[in-house]
Parts: sequence; structure tokens; C-alpha cells
Amino acid sequence: MTKVAERYTQSVENELPDEDRDSLHTLAISVLPVKTQIFRRARLVKNSRLDSVIEFFNGVGCGRGQMDLRHTGKFLALPEKHPDVELLQKVGMLPSFDVYSLRIQLRAHGIIIPDGCALTLSPGKIEALSAYMATFTRPLVAEIFSRDTEGSQFRDIVGMFRAENAEAVRGRLGKMADRLGIPVEAIPKFLEDYGDIFMSLSYYRHCLDELLPQVQNFMDGIAMVRASHQLAQDRSLMGVIDMIEEMINGKLANITGKIESFERSTNDMWRNLSGERFQRIEALISGYHTSIGGSLCAMSVKMAAWTDQFPNATGGVGRRAAFIMSDMRQGIELLQKSAEDDAPMLSALNG
Repeated sequence: MTKVAERYTQSVENELPDEDRDSLHTLAISVLPVKTQIFRRARLVKNSRLDSVIEFFNGVGCGRGQMDLRHTGKFLALPEKHPDVELLQKVGMLPSFDVYSLRIQLRAHGIIIPDGCALTLSPGKIEALSAYMATFTRPLVAEIFSRDTEGSQFRDIVGMFRAENAEAVRGRLGKMADRLGIPVEAIPKFLEDYGDIFMSLSYYRHCLDELLPQVQNFMDGIAMVRASHQLAQDRSLMGVIDMIEEMINGKLANITGKIESFERSTNDMWRNLSGERFQRIEALISGYHTSIGGSLCAMSVKMAAWTDQFPNATGGVGRRAAFIMSDMRQGIELLQKSAEDDAPMLSALNG
């Protein structure tokens, strides 16, 4: 694999692909402060068992050149406890590679990102999230311009400022600044923070919506396994199926409830706007990034693995049962209920 990997890395430009910017389960290593060139042209990937592996190449006709992080240093003849290898092993333990979780987790581990702009969604993904952002954009723009803004997008705000009467806009911004307890000059920073925090919710909602059809495909598959008279007698298999189904349904309900709570709280915030209230909402949403991102990452990887194996009704129940007991079962404990799942939501937001 070494020669193939070397040829591949030499041909790849040192750019950050949109796929890695927008992904829950892949991370371009060039984002991280590593110096080993072969690493900088590779990426970290969560495999179907939710283990993080380093992927040196991935292409049609040559497959995927992936390696367990534990063996990478030895394979590349790097010194024991090489700083780049230790850094990758530390990052590989993170539950999700989405940009919002990474901002929090990397900072918590003292890992400084050379280019902070790398931890942002791609322009294409931001465009795709515009419909989701409308939930959070409309009350903001209505507050500023005092009119219905259906169809307006967050990026339209600057243009709307220019199109409005300057004196009227200054007056409205002054009132908003007073309610927030900040100077008018700080409004742009507030808008930036507002856009970013609610873009994160739009991103997670989008990921959730993309996940649901795959979950349904999986549920249809386990229904086929349960319908098999022979397999239904396998108590171990049925126990694993029940456990996975309960975990997935419970986690989906929990994530959906959190996102909907935040969405409802947005309108409430604008009815009684204050800087302290926004900061409380911002902090609470940020506090759930790691939990939501990690859960969505785990489920997305698992459901993608199932869909790849069984894209439709084809495939015997025996194969499905074997895959459940191997790849689907491994690492599923990451979806176990955590203490924060029961943390008060609306009371913390609206208290």
C-alpha cells in the first residue's frame, strides 16, 4: 500500500475538500497542526464499527487505503511517540468530526488549528441550508425591518440594510442595541454569532433529515429478520436487535426534541430580547454540539454501512443477521443514553 499511497499523495493538491468540511465522519488531516506530509494529504474516517482510521487514498479502481491509527506510526517507520501520531490518535477518539463539535473538542484538548476558517461549512452546504435557516432568520429580520421577510435568507440582511432608509435602519439598530445591552458598533458581531449558532442547528437538522430514510431502511431490514421463524428463535440475535432499535429510536427522539426546543425558543427570545438571554441560548446550544454531533455521526455511519450492504429488499435474512451481529453491533454503545439527555431544556432557555 505504501507505493500506491505515495503516488496518490503526490498528486493531491493541499486543499480542503467540501466533502470533509461538511461531513460528520471524515476529517482532512491538513486542518490539524501536523508536519508529516503523508498525513497532511490523508484524512481521518470513522469506519462502520465507529473506529477512527487513517485513509491514505480512496478512489475508483483502487479501493480504500485505510489503516488503524494504532499501527500507523510503525508502518511509516516513525519514532515511537511521534507527536503527529499521538495527535491523530487523540483526535481519532473524538465522537464526531463535524465542524461544530470539532471547535469545542479541539479547544478542550488544547489543539490549536492553524486556519480557523477550516472549521466552517463549505459555501455549497451553507447554500443548501438556507431553507433551514429561514426559521431563525425571519424573526431576526422582522425585528430589524418590522415586516414579513418570508423567503429572505441570512446573507440577504446586508443587502436589505442598503436598500432601506438609512435613518430608519439606524433607529431600529439603536433599539436592538439597547435591548441587547451593547453598543451599535457591536451589532455586526452579534449578527455573526447569531448566524453561526443557528447555522449549526440548521446543519444538524439537515443531517437528521438525511438520516431518517436510511433509518427506515434499517428498520424494514430488521423486521425481515424478525419475521424469519428460524432466526426468531435466536435469543442473542433478537436481544441485540431490540437493543439497537431501542437505542436508535431513543436517540432520534432525543435529538429531535432538542432541536425543536431550540427552534421554539428562538421566537421566544425575540419577544423578550436581551443580551443575557441570547448568551444563555448560545451557550446552551453550543453545549449540546458534541452530544448531538456524536450521536448523528454514529447513526449516520451505521445507517450508511447498512444501506451500502442492503440498498433494497435484496439480500437474505441470514446475511442481514450476520451483519447486525458484527458491524452494526460494534460501537453501538456510543448511542447509550447519557446524563445530559435528561438535562432541562426549555427551563434553561426561558428561565
